[in-house]
Amino acid sequence: MNKQQKLDKIATEIENCNVCKIGKTGVAVPGEGNPDADVVFIGEAPGKKEAVEGRPFIGRSGQLLRGLIRGIGLDDRKDVYITSPVKYLPNGKDGSPGGTPTSQDISHGRIHLMEQFAVIKPKVVMLLGRVAAEGVLEKKVAVAKEHGQIIEEKDGIKYFLTFHPAAALRFPNKYKPLLQEDFEKLKGLLK
Repeated sequence: MNKQQKLDKIATEIENCNVCKIGKTGVAVPGEGNPDADVVFIGEAPGKKEAVEGRPFIGRSGQLLRGLIRGIGLDDRKDVYITSPVKYLPNGKDGSPGGTPTSQDISHGRIHLMEQFAVIKPKVVMLLGRVAAEGVLEKKVAVAKEHGQIIEEKDGIKYFLTFHPAAALRFPNKYKPLLQEDFEKLKGLLK
């Protein structure tokens, strides 16, 4: 079985996982990209558009992310893999689509995410915000203080922290320049 077939098998597990679906809406968004990628981008959870189409980062945040990826000379479809710890759109406290993932959502989603890492074997994992860091490293991080840094290195993987693109869309004057700087630092890491 090749890497893509292994990732497809994990995607099927996610689609059939009843725990993943608790308190969530839409279709599974397992991730997409190159199964041999050196760089994996980790978000938070699918948004509304993603939960309809089953693809990660295709809304406004995704347009920004994919533009930043292309801006450092990588192809957002051929060179990287994009996913998140939570594979379905979380519901809010009122039951409507679009809530923040709970600690339980993140913890459970990590199981599938680590299976994906074991197949892809990336060199660098770009953690896009607090939820991504918690989902991968199982610890809380202060994104504002630690962004632009390798915050952990283990098993040959460098974990690089930055802001989620949604933060740059909400507060463009504050976060967009920092996000762009962090991507330039990532570019330097990849040389």
